[in-house]
Amino acid sequence: MHAIEISNHPPVRRENLEELAGLHAYLGQRIRGQDQVLPRIVSVLNRGEMGLAKAGRPKGSFLLLGPTGVGKTEITLGFTNYLMGPGHLFRFDMSEYQNQESLGLLLGARVGERGTLGIACEKMKRGTLLFDEIEKAHPRILDIFLQIVDAARVTVADGETLDLSGFYVVFTSNIGSADILSLQNAPYTTMERHVLTRAQQTLRPEMYARISEKLVFNRLTYEVQLEIAEMLLAAELKFLASKGCALSADKSVFGFLVRHGYSTRFGARPMRDAVEKYIGDAVTTDIFAGRTGAGKLVADGELNRLVVT
Repeated sequence: MHAIEISNHPPVRRENLEELAGLHAYLGQRIRGQDQVLPRIVSVLNRGEMGLAKAGRPKGSFLLLGPTGVGKTEITLGFTNYLMGPGHLFRFDMSEYQNQESLGLLLGARVGERGTLGIACEKMKRGTLLFDEIEKAHPRILDIFLQIVDAARVTVADGETLDLSGFYVVFTSNIGSADILSLQNAPYTTMERHVLTRAQQTLRPEMYARISEKLVFNRLTYEVQLEIAEMLLAAELKFLASKGCALSADKSVFGFLVRHGYSTRFGARPMRDAVEKYIGDAVTTDIFAGRTGAGKLVADGELNRLVVT
């Protein structure tokens, strides 16, 4: 007869249930155009926060697939901040872990060294471990990932065994990104099946099977790009209002920001910088001209910039 193990994660307190119930709405406001993945992400997070994760496993694990700049990292940052607060996300860029020597970087190369993973876990006993572009990692690093999702325990160079059962583990990948773009007119289920098949063929089967949720992010339609521009614009105008520069925006501003803040290669990732640059330039130009930096933002197509009128 097999013993049944119960998670050692403490269950969520009743007073926190209302906050947990607001997670889906919070992520929906922050992440646009990916409604198909939100319920599945929230489901894993609810189980993790309520102490229903299996003992000896992370609180939850995700494989997020899709092109750059569609919200994979943003949604990870969003749920981490919401559930645990800023400073609980530890991000590892797998382009820095492509050779065998990088195993020492992750776990420490000699006795007395903790490595980047040990340093992250030393700071916090709970949080999110984000491994970006997993397909770039060396096979020895993938062995470590299998230990993490299977047993939530890893031994570092100084002999200490790290307990990762208090963490969520997120892997992102661009596997199948070209297929997402080429299948943009196909139904989502067709595209999802195609990309997941590619991921299964690329990753080790035993690791793929142990990840809680494998999720495919859509490319961003033009309508969604406009929504993101509007969301970032609203945040920037609120910030400038706190500095005494009260601004409203003409509709032409949204299209301008999409043209300058979205690219096929990087998705919406450059959008935030474009919002800050072009609006900031418009305000400073207005102030240098002897005005207040307040008024209405419009796009000047001839000069290729935003201006305050």
